[in-house]
Amino acid sequence: MIRLLLVDDQHLVRAGLRMLCEAAPDVEVVGEAENGSAAVRYAREVLPDVVLMDLNMPGMNGIVATERILAARPSVRVVVLTTFDDDHLYAALRAGACGFLVKDAAPAELLDGVRRAANGESPFSADVLGRLVATAVGTHAGERAADPVARFSFTGREREVLELVSGGLSNGEIAQRLGLGVTTVKTYVTSLLAKIGAPNRVRLAVLAVRAGIGRG
Repeated sequence: MIRLLLVDDQHLVRAGLRMLCEAAPDVEVVGEAENGSAAVRYAREVLPDVVLMDLNMPGMNGIVATERILAARPSVRVVVLTTFDDDHLYAALRAGACGFLVKDAAPAELLDGVRRAANGESPFSADVLGRLVATAVGTHAGERAADPVARFSFTGREREVLELVSGGLSNGEIAQRLGLGVTTVKTYVTSLLAKIGAPNRVRLAVLAVRAGIGRG
């Protein structure tokens, strides 16, 4: 059972998320928080596996809350719920968020994101990934040679996996695309994260695109 904490300053949003998530047989909503301070407190009290985190809230925002939650419990998986016009995505990535989903995502996509996060993956909507990559490339233009990815050589299969990760595909989708087993793909991704020193799949995707591998 996935223990889930919902964080959003809008009561109706939290109520909708609770109804959706509690209908899933493998998800238990263990708490709701209306701001970052409450999120940090509840994360300590209810011990969630996954946190769905809003970023723009009064008082302590979602970025600071993410940093403090992960400082206390690094194993928690924080998935950011964002809007298309949010300018704080890269800050949330630096804070340790493992994934990004848009607030108007389809119910099935949101639940799949929660499950993927709990399984150690980094779920993110393709449009959100595009914004993250654009921010990274724009901020670090001209630094390709210094990128961690550029220092390594990759096999043909590793480059294929990197490119598909940068496109936002899950392990299952990559396995289907390449004709591999899901366990094999997970092994490739884990190996690439360790090889490059990226903390999560989102960062791996950004670094891959900056190095000329993937979908920038």
